[in-house]
This record gives sequence, C-alpha cells and structure tokens, in this order.
Amino acid sequence: MRLGPHELTSNLFLSPLAGYTNLPMRLTVRELGGLGWATTDLVNARSLLERSAGALRLVATCAEDRPLAIQLFGSVPEEMRDAAVMCEALGVQAVDINMGCPVKKVVSIGGGSAMMTALDKTAALVRLMIAAVKIPVTAKMRLGWDEANLTAPELARVLEDAGVAAVFVHGRTRAQGFSGRVNLAGIRAVVQAVKKIPVIGNGDITTPEAAKHMIEETGCAGVSVGRGAFYDPWIFRRTEIFLRTGELTPEPNFAERVRVLRRHFERYVEFYGEEHGARQFRKVAPWYAKRFGPARPFKRSIVAINSRADFEAALAEYLTWRAQFCDERGELLEKFSPGKMEASFMRPDDEPEVFRRDAIPVPQGPVEMW
Repeated sequence: MRLGPHELTSNLFLSPLAGYTNLPMRLTVRELGGLGWATTDLVNARSLLERSAGALRLVATCAEDRPLAIQLFGSVPEEMRDAAVMCEALGVQAVDINMGCPVKKVVSIGGGSAMMTALDKTAALVRLMIAAVKIPVTAKMRLGWDEANLTAPELARVLEDAGVAAVFVHGRTRAQGFSGRVNLAGIRAVVQAVKKIPVIGNGDITTPEAAKHMIEETGCAGVSVGRGAFYDPWIFRRTEIFLRTGELTPEPNFAERVRVLRRHFERYVEFYGEEHGARQFRKVAPWYAKRFGPARPFKRSIVAINSRADFEAALAEYLTWRAQFCDERGELLEKFSPGKMEASFMRPDDEPEVFRRDAIPVPQGPVEMW
C-alpha cells in the first residue's frame, strides 16, 4: 500500500503505545520483519518545542528506524504547527496527530479523544499543520467520545477534505477505554466514509488471523498492532506471510524468544544507559514471559534488575529451574505449554498463570481517572 508518497513493504503498522514503543522496541520488531510502518509514542507538542529531555528521547531515531511517523498531541494550533515543522526537520516520514488517547492529562488540554468532539476546531488545526510541512500528516482516532457520539466517520471525511494522508481508527470509543471487543462495524463505517485515503484499523490484533479478519470485515487498507506486538513481537512477520500466502507459520521456539529478549534488553541498555535501561526493562520482560510457560521465578527476579549482571543472573537461574518442565531438546512438555498448564502438575508455590490472548495489561478503573 501507499501512504502519501511512500510505498510500504507491507500494510502492517506498529501503533504508538505510551511507555513502550520507543526506539529499542521499534528496532527490535523491525529486525524480525514484516513491519511496514512505525509511529513513536505520543509526544506533547509544547514539550517538543521546548526541547525537553523526555520529549527528545521519545522522538529519537536512527537510519534503521524507517519509515517512521512522530505522533503529536496538543490543542494549540500554532504549537502543533511548529512541532510538525520540527518533526519534518528531524527527517521523519510523517506526522501523526493523536485524536484517540483517552487519558485524562491528554484530554484535559483538549488533545486526544477531545479533538473528536470539536470537528471545526480540529479541522482548522489540521489544515494549519498540513500547510506548514511537505511530509504527510495522518490522524489516529477512536470511534467517538461514547456510543452516543460516534463521530469518527464524519471526522474522517472532514480530515480527508483538509488533506490528511491516512486515518488510523481504534474500534472503541473513549468511554470504553480498552473494555469490550473492538467494533468492526464502526471501523467499516469510517472506511466507507472516505473517498480515497487509506483507513488503517486498530484494536484486538493479537494474531495473524485477527488481522485478516479485520481487513475482510471492514475493508480497511491495513492494520495497526499495539499491545499485540508485545505479546508476540513476531506478529508482523507471521501476519505478512499469512496475508500473502495463507500460510500460518509456527510461533518461535523458546531459544528464539530468549535471543530476542536479550537483544531487546541490550538495546535498552544502549539507549538509556545500564542502570536506567535495566530498570526500564523491568516492565518489558514480563511480556516475553507470557509465552515462556512456567515462569513465576523469572517474573519475580526480573522486576528487580539493576544491571546487565542482574539480567543474566535472573535468566540463568530461570533456565536452570525451567529445565524440569522440558524434554531433552529443551522444549516444554505439552502439558506445560502456555495456556495448557495445569496446577496439579506444579509445586504449590509455582502455580502457573494461564495466559489468555485477551489478558494483555491495560489501565484499570474508570477511564476518567486514567
């Protein structure tokens, strides 16, 4: 598919995921193959213009991190315009406007999902940004503020008229947060509302089959994967093959998972420094462990690491412990495979956590408090 002047290698996108889709993550999934386009974490336009250390870290990139869009949030037109110009100067391929984030600190300043409630104001802001840069401007939205205000189709038409190059749609409302199931009919309504620009669907894509189902049911031009890429960093390669050939390739074995876990960790250390990188990686490693099978000791130790030595020690201790559940090849015995483990096979202090594909962590409590 194409996005503005860019011809992509696939119609698969990495969604922004606050706190996770940093440069180490993007490089890791790119290296595994299948990813056509990535977007940074959402960045406060004003913080970027002020060149705050946090904002500059969010937009950090390199030659291997292409094609890339920087996602901005904010509601002051002049700030969003100037931040877009700054993004273009950084050499990225596009600027994405966050119109979907439900988090209070974003919505309270008129950004994120709040932009879906003021179409004229939003359109004026978008036109100002588009006029200021030569690279494509895209928008990421939800279906609307709530079920009574499903403004996404109308907003998509307004944005297309304003000149956006593509629209990304998460198939839930702001009020839903991450609850319930993605509304494919809602995404289809957005696809049908626009004339030419691609609409990329988002939400609940955790398997190649889910990606194909969304494309077939909605007519969207591609799919964007967020939390599913942490459950399965190989999802882009496996989905690209599945969409192209119909072949569902096997999931990676444990050795490959450990190899990529190590590479991801090293990128964190290279990017943030050893101690800070190790501490930051505490929240990433448990995602990998979801597909390790029995992993409780690893989960306990990995969230306390402060260095490379701590990481290697935690992993070595876990590999020794895990061997009791494996065959001579080092692969888990069938009864201990993820999703099939039974507590009766385990010692009382090693009760397994049965993994469900919908058990990917999301913010808890009322969305107004996020």
